Formats: sequence, C-alpha cells, structure tokens
Amino acid sequence: MLKLFHTKGSSEAGVDEAGRGCLAGPVTASVVLLPAKRLKWYALLNDSKQLSKEVRDQLRPLIERDAIAWQVAFADHLEIDELNILNATYLAMHRAIDKLAVKPDCLLIDGNRFKPYGSIPHQCIIKGDAKYLNIAAASVLAKTHRDELMQQLHIQFPNYGWNKNKAYGTTLHREAIATHGNTPYHRKSFIVKGCSENSTIGGPSTML
Repeated sequence: MLKLFHTKGSSEAGVDEAGRGCLAGPVTASVVLLPAKRLKWYALLNDSKQLSKEVRDQLRPLIERDAIAWQVAFADHLEIDELNILNATYLAMHRAIDKLAVKPDCLLIDGNRFKPYGSIPHQCIIKGDAKYLNIAAASVLAKTHRDELMQQLHIQFPNYGWNKNKAYGTTLHREAIATHGNTPYHRKSFIVKGCSENSTIGGPSTML
C-alpha cells in the first residue's frame, strides 16, 4: 500500500497533472487532501496510469466523497502555447490550489519541479503518484476529469479519436491531423511533422 504521509502530523495535499504530452486540449491539475486515516478503498490507489479505466472510474467518486478537500483546474491550449507546457502546468496546479476550501500545511508535488505557491512549503517527489496516497488520488482526479473533457470534445471532432487516445500523439491522431488539419483545440506549439500549423478547422475555440 502507498504511504499516507510524507511527514507524520502534517496536513499534506497531493498535487498531480494529466495531459502534458498531448497534442490538443488542456493540461489538467488536481490537488487532494485526504483524511489521516486509512480507508478501505486506499488499497486500490496507485498512479492513475497503472490503473484500468474501470478502477479509475470507481475511485473518482470515492475520492471526491471522502477527501477533506479536493479541486481540479485546467490551463487550456492557448495558455500552453503562450506560456509553454511547464509553466502552463504550474498555472493549472496553482488554480487548483487556489480553489481549495482547506489550505494544507504542505504540498506534495509529483515530479521534480514546481513553482512555489505562496507561503505553503512543498516537496517534489519523483514518481510520487506511485508512492503517496494523496498524490495518487490527485492523479486519478486529474486523469478522469481530463478524459471526460476530451470525450466531450470528441463529439465535436470525431475524426481524431480523442475518445480513445485523449489527444496523445497516436498514429490515428497524427494521420487525422495530416488529413483534416488542426482543430481549434490543438496546441500550435506542439508541431506535428507533416501537418500544416496554419491549417485549422471548426471555427473559433471555446474551452468547455
């Protein structure tokens, strides 16, 4: 089982993201503050990439029900192009923390870099979503909320397979860009070989 605390006695919130490597759509961040007791469903928690969709979908309502506090936030494709993906990820993380009803004593960040958030100390933990329950919970919420959004965008643009690839650079996705051009949700800074960066379909962009 993953660890509940990094520093025992401290109120810690886990922070993680989803969608950094995608060719379209937002980067999504989540922050989760779990209660300091072991719940039965904690045994299911792990890095969201190691879990099946069925388990992620099972965990999401449990996390949202039992967490002391949780939030999800986005930085959209336009912000990614303007700021770069790293800074857009920090922006999404900060937005999620901004919305927390309960502020933690410390933030546990998945990865090796983070832009400090106010006066709240943080600890960066490589592969933290496979080590700490609160980071794993944040990874599940970030992943499921982003997947839900990409499923909705797939209805508008079904040629790109976002219902399955979630806008990662699969062969189907790249071939669809080459054939149909970019949608308003594609990240122009993520240049795809063989695709025209000036080719856009579908009219003005509005993030859901």
